[in-house]
Amino acid sequence: MSAEPIRVLLADADPLQREGWRLVVDAQPDLQVVAEAPDGVQALAVLRRVPVDVAVVDVRMPRLGGVQVTETIGSDARIRLTQGAPVTRVVLVTATDLDRHAGPGREAGADALLYKDAPPDDLLAAIRAAAALRRVAP
Repeated sequence: MSAEPIRVLLADADPLQREGWRLVVDAQPDLQVVAEAPDGVQALAVLRRVPVDVAVVDVRMPRLGGVQVTETIGSDARIRLTQGAPVTRVVLVTATDLDRHAGPGREAGADALLYKDAPPDDLLAAIRAAAALRRVAP
């Protein structure tokens, strides 16, 4: 019997970016995109309804950015109820200035920070590593 696939949320304002990530992620037998969101507010709404192992979240989105989404994942009671323990893991992505976002992203609880144009293998590795942290956490 095979293990359940890693459930992934893609959150980015650019529909073409999300579609590209979806093609890469869904091509993997151990990964499945279960939801998408065009902004941080909608990403949180999804997390309150849909079980997600790893959220790939853009640092700069309309209405609520990725660092704020990451902070909220750990503190929102409805998200914790839907996701169970441990909480959904986060891979933050940015188009620019990785160094500027690394500190705040880590402090908020992100497991990885990548450039949006990172090679697909880097994105997949970050998702899998984050999911592994979720599965072994107490």
